[in-house]
Parts: sequence; structure tokens; C-alpha cells
Amino acid sequence: MKRGRKPMPRSLRVLRGNPGKRPLPSDVRTARAVPTCPAELSDDAKREWRRLTRELAAAGLVTRLDREALALLCAAYARWAEAEAAIRKYGLVIKSPSGFPMQSPYLAIANKALDQVRLLLAEFGMSPSSRTRVQVTPQKDEDDPLEALLRRKREMDARGA
Repeated sequence: MKRGRKPMPRSLRVLRGNPGKRPLPSDVRTARAVPTCPAELSDDAKREWRRLTRELAAAGLVTRLDREALALLCAAYARWAEAEAAIRKYGLVIKSPSGFPMQSPYLAIANKALDQVRLLLAEFGMSPSSRTRVQVTPQKDEDDPLEALLRRKREMDARGA
């Protein structure tokens, strides 16, 4: 098992800046595009999916490869929201079958889902601490037809030269 900090995706390193001026690692090149929402998600998770993909796409931080991680984040968020609703309905303490007070099982579910959400938010640079290090700058839209034409022309010129 490796020690130290977990490597950061290249896109986040570019947004945060490169104060050490070390070479940036090559990144898997994929087109920035909003992945399709998995059908397995609940209605609450699908609402969260739409909200997050809008925000991440506007910042240029989402690709089709992020589909599963984003689905896990949305599912954990929906699980947390459902457990919180049950806690509001039944309370933090419930009566056991024997009549003694006990902690609501929904509290354990909410806490576990909250931990999962927190970890996954950091993966996308959406936790408060990771967001302070991200400087979102307007980027050229890679899907711009003119940019694609100019890129193809440069590639053809490089091959022909």
C-alpha cells in the first residue's frame, strides 16, 4: 500500500495552479461531457445527479469516465437524505422491542452515508477544504466547431511538414 497523499487528478492540479513548477502528469484524455445518469439511481439521487453534473460541467470537471464515482456520490447523498428524514420522523432515540430506549438505527445509516459523501466530494474537489484550493478559470469549450477545425488543421500541417 502506498503512503502519503493520494495523487490528485491532472485537471484539478491545473485548476489549482502549479506553484512547484513540477511537470504535470499526463492525464487520460477524454472529452468533457456529462455522463448519462444510471437508471439504478433513486429519484432523490437523480435530482442530485442533475444538480451536480450542471455544476461540474460548468467548471469543466466532469467526463464520461466519472459516471460511476458520480453515481456513488449521488446514491450516498440520497441515502443520507432518506435517513435524515427518518430521524426527523422517529427521533434520535426509539424504544426497543423490550421497551428500553435505544439509538435509532437511522442514525448509523446517516452517519455512514455522510462519511461516504464526504470522501466522494473530495474526489471531485467539492469539499470546502478542496474547493479553496481550486481556482476555476473559464476554459475554451473543446466541443467548439471552430476550435475542432483549427486543431485538425494544425494536426494536418504537423503531419505534412
